[in-house]
Amino acid sequence: MTYQNIRFDVQDGVARLTLSRPDKLNSFTGAMHTELRAALDTVQHNTAIRVLVITGAGRAFCAGQDLADPEMTVGHLQPDIGAVVEQHYRPLILALQNLRVPTVAAVNGVAAGAGCSLALACDLVIAAKSATFLQAFSKIGLIPDTGGTWFLPQRVGMARAMGLAMLADKLPAEKAEAWGLIWQAVDDAELTATVDKLAAQLAQMPTRALVATRLAMHAAPNHTLEQQLNMEAGFMRELGWRDDFKEGVAAFQQKRAPKFTGN
Repeated sequence: MTYQNIRFDVQDGVARLTLSRPDKLNSFTGAMHTELRAALDTVQHNTAIRVLVITGAGRAFCAGQDLADPEMTVGHLQPDIGAVVEQHYRPLILALQNLRVPTVAAVNGVAAGAGCSLALACDLVIAAKSATFLQAFSKIGLIPDTGGTWFLPQRVGMARAMGLAMLADKLPAEKAEAWGLIWQAVDDAELTATVDKLAAQLAQMPTRALVATRLAMHAAPNHTLEQQLNMEAGFMRELGWRDDFKEGVAAFQQKRAPKFTGN
């Protein structure tokens, strides 16, 4: 597929997906969503890929939905925003949550609205210290979508989530780290190197175990302790039959670094 709204490349097991509408702060359009789905499908089916990094071109990560997109301005009729969410944002987040590789968001600037939720849908979020996170929906009479009402309270608790969503205040990256919303805030000049190092590390780790960890942790809030213990046992049974478990044990016994293959 020829990409016009994103950049996508794969090297050494690391897929890098760059939202690339810098003049529009990488805001979403229907055309961008089509390209995102194609790229994520490639990640899902290319077994050589071991990790996905998502970032933005220029001075923003993603400013959310482009309100000038034709799907949002259907003649003089009121657009069906719920249909836009169901058609584009819901499948985007579910695809990320069910992706067969770990995901990293490299937030290089403002992450607003659906762009903020896109970052939070990734397993690990690394942000430049100049970056900000913003749930701006209340300013236009809407609620956080793209999983925002799920990710925010999960990460920072109800009180802070409610404040962020209702007041639509910008949250600086360092404060986002202190609140537990993201994994790490780093100096702007160190963002690329930090993410590259992390991606290379993840690409050498037992991929299936990392993804199972994501699935188990996301399931936990809706489980009783007994249900979660059963889920853990199921994952441990499955992973215990994998080559990576055998390699991990052998490397431990032989006092050497393991060579995981993701199998």
